[in-house]
Amino acid sequence: MRVRLVPMDGGSPVEIEKDLIVVGRREDCDVLLDHKSISKQHCVIVKNDGLLLIRDLGSTNGTRVNGQRVRRAALLPNDQLFIASLRYTVQVAHDDEPLSPNEYTQQLDGRDLKKLIDQSERPGEIGDDSEADLPMVQANPLPDVYPQEPAKQK
Repeated sequence: MRVRLVPMDGGSPVEIEKDLIVVGRREDCDVLLDHKSISKQHCVIVKNDGLLLIRDLGSTNGTRVNGQRVRRAALLPNDQLFIASLRYTVQVAHDDEPLSPNEYTQQLDGRDLKKLIDQSERPGEIGDDSEADLPMVQANPLPDVYPQEPAKQK
């Protein structure tokens, strides 16, 4: 899997070549982002079994995926990644295909997922009147996103 972070404000893309990289302002980071809003060790990006994961390392200015501040998250093609104030678009391709900006992330909640399963018309798949048991989805007791802060009154 090949991964590239393309700056939304222009500049050279960042190639993610290793399976685990540390992003930050320190010289010993795998990806050095020399900007005052970036923490010394800001976040970690991991490639694992076809998945791309990011984890914030307790940075001051945070990490956001598609505008949502996260502690950890999966990255999908064309996601918008904000590392503090620096903005990137995620491009992902398998080793045998070129990186393409034409794939889009779609967020689904439980109702949307159920609708898709129910609308599946291909024989042999879930949703075709078979008695397939679906595993129950349980909420993670530790949230992956930060709760919204209430607006401060003056």
